[in-house]
Amino acid sequence: MTRQTIACAFALAALLLAGLPARADTIEEKAAVCAACHGEAGVPVDKSIPVIWGQNEGYLYLQLRDYKLGNRKNVSMSAIAEGLEKPDMKELAAYFAAKPWTALGQPSAPDDVAHHAETIDNSAGCKGCHMADWQGDSTTPRLAGQGLQYLRETMAQFRDGGRTNNPWMVALLKTYTDSDIEALAKYLAGR
Repeated sequence: MTRQTIACAFALAALLLAGLPARADTIEEKAAVCAACHGEAGVPVDKSIPVIWGQNEGYLYLQLRDYKLGNRKNVSMSAIAEGLEKPDMKELAAYFAAKPWTALGQPSAPDDVAHHAETIDNSAGCKGCHMADWQGDSTTPRLAGQGLQYLRETMAQFRDGGRTNNPWMVALLKTYTDSDIEALAKYLAGR
């Protein structure tokens, strides 16, 4: 566990203990809870945490819903989502989707890595859902420019059964090797 993750957990715990989600009246107050880990300016405090600024609204809503229902698991996110009702989740999803995408400044993948990733995409049809420019659409997440570590860990979680809230992704990623995941993560992070 990194120092940033520990700091995020303590900040989040302090906000939850203060009862902020129950008392929050404005969307800004509700979003302050998210900023403890996802960053006040959209840059996550830990590289294993996803960028949510500018992410697709439908996707954000579905993830919050899945955390609340227990279909997606994360100690911090599950605790937050537990206190959210459907209107809160919709409002938060719209709020973060309206923010500009946060550029993390990650390098482009080297040509050989990009070729490996493109070969995987050509056989798996990733762009059929995530779109030609990897921006996703509606309930499908944007992957272009997402954090490298988050991409790597999330694909491995789908493959290894740690994340099961999208059966299609579980089935697809079970066919990926570590080298496939690494190539795709580097390629997507640098887009």
